[in-house]
Amino acid sequence: MGRKWENIKMKKAQTDGAAAKVNSKYGIEIYVAAKQGGSIDPEANSNLKFVIERAKQAQVPKHVIERALEKVSGSGDETFIAGRYEGFGPNGSLIIVDTLTSNVNRTATNVRTEFNKNGGTYGAAGSVSYLFDETGVIVFEGNDADSMLETLLDAEVDVRDAEQQDDQIVVYTEPNALHKAIEVLRQNGVSTFSTTEISMLPQAEMTLDGDDLATFEKLIDVLESDEDVQTVHHNVTL
Repeated sequence: MGRKWENIKMKKAQTDGAAAKVNSKYGIEIYVAAKQGGSIDPEANSNLKFVIERAKQAQVPKHVIERALEKVSGSGDETFIAGRYEGFGPNGSLIIVDTLTSNVNRTATNVRTEFNKNGGTYGAAGSVSYLFDETGVIVFEGNDADSMLETLLDAEVDVRDAEQQDDQIVVYTEPNALHKAIEVLRQNGVSTFSTTEISMLPQAEMTLDGDDLATFEKLIDVLESDEDVQTVHHNVTL
């Protein structure tokens, strides 16, 4: 599928800005996973365990994770709602914005404004997402992607592909097969993952240059800086 996941991670770390922004995003996601799963014990709440693992991959400090869990045990009862917004950047580039917010009206207004004031066009629901595939993505160190693909297939994991990217192996699965794939890889000696996530992968990528690229990067930066935005997906090679 061709995406350079280590490059994407480095770029995301830059555009997410300060570590405080990343910590805030994961703090909310941990809080929501714990509330929805009915337990702050990761061993009793598989979705919470998954989110905490992703937070650790993003180098979120232990105290941030603990504070989010303490908030669940406290008297607060804040409700967060997941949302998805779609739109276009320069030259027909495609953008999907996933949010987690306690104020849907505020978020919808902000995202629309961020698109329209930064060289983009706010789109209707479904105008972009049909050109992406929801996909489980796992990245870890290794040098034999073909062997790992065979291992996963032998274990009857619904895996789409595995490819070698430098010294990293990238595995693509059906969304509902991500957790099973992670467990099979652990059983076969993989102990550390740099990425384990559900992502929206574009069916075709495009490149931008010059003013279009500058406008696109600014638009993505503005969207990712929004406190309610969790993830921005797009089809531009950066």
